[in-house]
Amino acid sequence: MPELRILRVFVNEDGEWGNPLGVFLDGGGVPEDERQGVASKLGFSETVFVDDRSSGRMRIFTPQVELPFAGHPTVGVAWLLVHEGAPVDVLRTPAGEVRVRYEGNDAFVAARPEWAPPFAYRQLDSPATVRALDPGAATENTYAWAWIDEAAGTLRARSFVPEAGIVEDEATGSAAIGLCARLARPLVIHQGHGSVMRCLPTGTDRVEVGGGARLVESR
Repeated sequence: MPELRILRVFVNEDGEWGNPLGVFLDGGGVPEDERQGVASKLGFSETVFVDDRSSGRMRIFTPQVELPFAGHPTVGVAWLLVHEGAPVDVLRTPAGEVRVRYEGNDAFVAARPEWAPPFAYRQLDSPATVRALDPGAATENTYAWAWIDEAAGTLRARSFVPEAGIVEDEATGSAAIGLCARLARPLVIHQGHGSVMRCLPTGTDRVEVGGGARLVESR
Protein backbone atom coordinates (compact mmCIF):
# COMPACT_ATOMS: atom_id res chain seq x y z
CA MET A 1 0.00 0.00 0.00
CA PRO A 2 1.42 3.46 -0.89
CA GLU A 3 2.20 5.93 1.89
CA LEU A 4 -0.78 7.71 3.41
CA ARG A 5 -0.52 11.36 4.42
CA ILE A 6 -3.06 12.66 6.90
CA LEU A 7 -3.74 16.39 6.81
CA ARG A 8 -5.99 18.85 8.52
CA VAL A 9 -7.33 21.35 5.99
CA PHE A 10 -8.73 24.81 6.74
CA VAL A 11 -6.94 25.13 10.07
CA ASN A 12 -7.28 28.34 12.08
CA GLU A 13 -4.49 30.89 12.60
CA ASP A 14 -3.02 28.70 15.36
CA GLY A 15 -2.93 25.64 13.10
CA GLU A 16 -5.76 23.99 15.01
CA TRP A 17 -8.93 22.20 13.94
CA GLY A 18 -9.36 21.81 10.18
CA ASN A 19 -11.00 18.89 8.38
CA PRO A 20 -9.05 15.59 8.37
CA LEU A 21 -8.05 14.37 4.92
CA GLY A 22 -6.32 11.22 3.76
CA VAL A 23 -4.04 11.62 0.73
CA PHE A 24 -2.25 8.94 -1.27
CA LEU A 25 0.19 10.93 -3.44
CA ASP A 26 1.02 7.70 -5.25
CA GLY A 27 -2.63 6.77 -5.60
CA GLY A 28 -2.02 4.77 -8.75
CA GLY A 29 -0.65 2.07 -6.48
CA VAL A 30 -4.13 1.49 -5.03
CA PRO A 31 -6.31 -0.56 -7.45
CA GLU A 32 -9.45 1.28 -8.53
CA ASP A 33 -11.73 -1.48 -7.28
CA GLU A 34 -10.22 -1.18 -3.78
CA ARG A 35 -10.37 2.59 -3.36
CA GLN A 36 -13.91 2.85 -2.02
CA GLY A 37 -13.13 0.17 0.56
CA VAL A 38 -9.94 1.97 1.62
CA ALA A 39 -11.84 5.25 2.02
CA SER A 40 -14.56 3.52 4.03
CA LYS A 41 -12.01 1.86 6.31
CA LEU A 42 -10.12 5.12 6.94
CA GLY A 43 -13.37 6.91 7.75
CA PHE A 44 -12.30 10.45 6.83
CA SER A 45 -14.95 12.65 5.24
CA GLU A 46 -12.78 12.40 2.11
CA THR A 47 -9.78 10.39 0.96
CA VAL A 48 -7.81 11.37 -2.15
CA PHE A 49 -5.91 9.19 -4.62
CA VAL A 50 -3.49 11.25 -6.73
CA ASP A 51 -3.00 9.27 -9.91
CA ASP A 52 -0.42 11.61 -11.43
CA ARG A 53 1.39 14.32 -9.46
CA SER A 54 2.78 16.23 -12.43
CA SER A 55 -0.62 16.70 -14.07
CA GLY A 56 -2.56 16.94 -10.79
CA ARG A 57 -4.91 14.11 -11.78
CA MET A 58 -6.82 12.93 -8.68
CA ARG A 59 -9.97 11.20 -7.45
CA ILE A 60 -11.96 11.79 -4.28
CA PHE A 61 -13.93 9.31 -2.15
CA THR A 62 -16.14 9.74 0.91
CA PRO A 63 -16.77 6.67 3.09
CA GLN A 64 -19.72 5.82 0.80
CA VAL A 65 -19.36 7.44 -2.63
CA GLU A 66 -16.90 8.93 -5.12
CA LEU A 67 -17.23 12.69 -5.64
CA PRO A 68 -16.48 14.50 -8.92
CA PHE A 69 -15.20 17.51 -6.95
CA ALA A 70 -14.77 18.60 -3.32
CA GLY A 71 -13.22 21.65 -1.75
CA HIS A 72 -11.10 20.56 1.19
CA PRO A 73 -9.53 17.63 -0.74
CA THR A 74 -8.40 19.88 -3.60
CA VAL A 75 -7.10 22.58 -1.25
CA GLY A 76 -5.35 19.90 0.81
CA VAL A 77 -3.68 18.27 -2.20
CA ALA A 78 -2.57 21.67 -3.55
CA TRP A 79 -1.09 22.54 -0.14
CA LEU A 80 0.63 19.17 0.21
CA LEU A 81 2.17 19.28 -3.26
CA VAL A 82 3.78 22.67 -2.70
CA HIS A 83 5.19 21.44 0.61
CA GLU A 84 6.54 18.39 -1.22
CA GLY A 85 8.36 20.74 -3.61
CA ALA A 86 5.97 20.04 -6.49
CA PRO A 87 3.53 22.98 -6.74
CA VAL A 88 0.85 22.82 -9.43
CA ASP A 89 -1.18 25.41 -11.35
CA VAL A 90 -4.11 23.07 -11.85
CA LEU A 91 -5.65 19.93 -10.37
CA ARG A 92 -7.62 17.60 -12.59
CA THR A 93 -10.73 16.13 -10.96
CA PRO A 94 -13.51 14.15 -12.65
CA ALA A 95 -15.61 17.35 -12.62
CA GLY A 96 -12.98 19.34 -14.51
CA GLU A 97 -9.79 21.35 -14.12
CA VAL A 98 -9.42 23.25 -10.85
CA ARG A 99 -7.11 26.26 -10.90
CA VAL A 100 -4.64 26.56 -8.02
CA ARG A 101 -2.82 29.51 -6.49
CA TYR A 102 -0.69 29.97 -3.39
CA GLU A 103 -0.69 32.86 -0.94
CA GLY A 104 1.87 32.67 1.82
CA ASN A 105 1.32 29.34 3.57
CA ASP A 106 -2.23 28.99 2.24
CA ALA A 107 -3.53 27.23 -0.86
CA PHE A 108 -6.55 28.29 -2.91
CA VAL A 109 -8.56 26.53 -5.60
CA ALA A 110 -11.01 28.05 -8.09
CA ALA A 111 -13.95 25.91 -9.14
CA ARG A 112 -17.41 26.17 -10.62
CA PRO A 113 -20.20 26.35 -8.00
CA GLU A 114 -22.25 23.78 -9.93
CA TRP A 115 -19.58 21.16 -9.28
CA ALA A 116 -20.54 21.10 -5.60
CA PRO A 117 -23.00 18.48 -4.37
CA PRO A 118 -26.50 19.96 -3.94
CA PHE A 119 -27.02 21.60 -0.55
CA ALA A 120 -30.03 23.16 1.13
CA TYR A 121 -28.62 26.54 2.25
CA ARG A 122 -30.33 27.66 5.47
CA GLN A 123 -29.69 31.14 6.83
CA LEU A 124 -30.40 31.30 10.57
CA ASP A 125 -30.75 34.27 12.87
CA SER A 126 -27.57 33.94 14.94
CA PRO A 127 -24.37 31.93 15.39
CA ALA A 128 -25.86 30.53 18.60
CA THR A 129 -28.76 29.05 16.63
CA VAL A 130 -26.29 27.43 14.24
CA ARG A 131 -24.33 25.95 17.16
CA ALA A 132 -27.51 24.50 18.67
CA LEU A 133 -28.45 22.43 15.62
CA ASP A 134 -28.71 18.65 15.98
CA PRO A 135 -26.63 17.04 13.20
CA GLY A 136 -28.60 13.81 13.47
CA ALA A 137 -31.78 15.62 12.43
CA ALA A 138 -30.58 16.39 8.88
CA THR A 139 -32.29 14.31 6.20
CA GLU A 140 -30.67 16.08 3.22
CA ASN A 141 -27.37 17.80 2.53
CA THR A 142 -27.66 21.01 4.54
CA TYR A 143 -25.41 24.04 4.96
CA ALA A 144 -26.67 26.15 7.86
CA TRP A 145 -25.16 29.57 8.47
CA ALA A 146 -25.59 32.93 10.19
CA TRP A 147 -23.74 36.21 10.05
CA ILE A 148 -21.15 36.97 12.69
CA ASP A 149 -20.48 40.38 11.13
CA GLU A 150 -22.32 41.00 7.86
CA ALA A 151 -20.42 44.21 7.08
CA ALA A 152 -17.10 42.37 7.43
CA GLY A 153 -18.34 39.29 5.57
CA THR A 154 -17.70 36.85 8.44
CA LEU A 155 -20.14 34.07 9.24
CA ARG A 156 -20.64 30.90 11.27
CA ALA A 157 -21.62 27.67 9.48
CA ARG A 158 -22.18 23.96 9.96
CA SER A 159 -22.48 21.29 7.27
CA PHE A 160 -24.46 18.04 7.34
CA VAL A 161 -23.96 15.65 4.40
CA PRO A 162 -26.03 12.48 5.02
CA GLU A 163 -26.19 11.68 1.28
CA ALA A 164 -22.43 11.06 1.32
CA GLY A 165 -22.42 9.22 4.65
CA ILE A 166 -21.09 12.25 6.60
CA VAL A 167 -23.14 13.18 9.67
CA GLU A 168 -21.29 16.48 10.08
CA ASP A 169 -18.39 17.84 8.05
CA GLU A 170 -15.84 19.96 9.90
CA ALA A 171 -15.09 22.20 6.87
CA THR A 172 -16.85 21.98 3.51
CA GLY A 173 -15.12 23.89 0.75
CA SER A 174 -17.60 22.98 -1.97
CA ALA A 175 -20.56 24.25 0.06
CA ALA A 176 -18.60 27.40 0.89
CA ILE A 177 -18.07 27.97 -2.84
CA GLY A 178 -21.82 27.61 -3.40
CA LEU A 179 -22.67 30.08 -0.63
CA CYS A 180 -20.06 32.57 -1.84
CA ALA A 181 -21.55 32.41 -5.33
CA ARG A 182 -25.03 33.03 -3.91
CA LEU A 183 -23.96 36.01 -1.81
CA ALA A 184 -21.57 37.30 -4.52
CA ARG A 185 -19.04 38.73 -2.05
CA PRO A 186 -15.83 37.73 -0.27
CA LEU A 187 -16.43 35.68 2.87
CA VAL A 188 -14.56 34.37 5.88
CA ILE A 189 -16.37 31.28 7.10
CA HIS A 190 -15.92 29.80 10.56
CA GLN A 191 -17.25 26.25 10.30
CA GLY A 192 -17.47 23.25 12.60
CA HIS A 193 -15.52 23.40 15.84
CA GLY A 194 -12.92 25.90 14.71
CA SER A 195 -12.07 25.65 11.00
CA VAL A 196 -11.63 28.77 8.84
CA MET A 197 -12.19 29.15 5.08
CA ARG A 198 -11.73 32.18 2.86
CA CYS A 199 -13.92 32.50 -0.26
CA LEU A 200 -13.73 34.98 -3.10
CA PRO A 201 -15.75 35.39 -6.32
CA THR A 202 -13.33 35.69 -9.22
CA GLY A 203 -15.56 37.72 -11.53
CA THR A 204 -15.80 34.77 -13.91
CA ASP A 205 -17.71 31.51 -13.63
CA ARG A 206 -15.56 30.35 -10.72
CA VAL A 207 -15.24 30.97 -7.00
CA GLU A 208 -12.06 30.58 -4.98
CA VAL A 209 -11.88 28.83 -1.63
CA GLY A 210 -8.75 28.38 0.41
CA GLY A 211 -6.93 28.45 3.69
CA GLY A 212 -4.21 26.80 5.67
CA ALA A 213 -3.42 23.17 6.34
CA ARG A 214 -0.97 21.05 8.30
CA LEU A 215 0.46 17.58 7.98
CA VAL A 216 -0.57 15.42 10.93
CA GLU A 217 1.21 12.17 10.12
CA SER A 218 2.45 9.85 7.40
CA ARG A 219 2.03 6.12 7.54
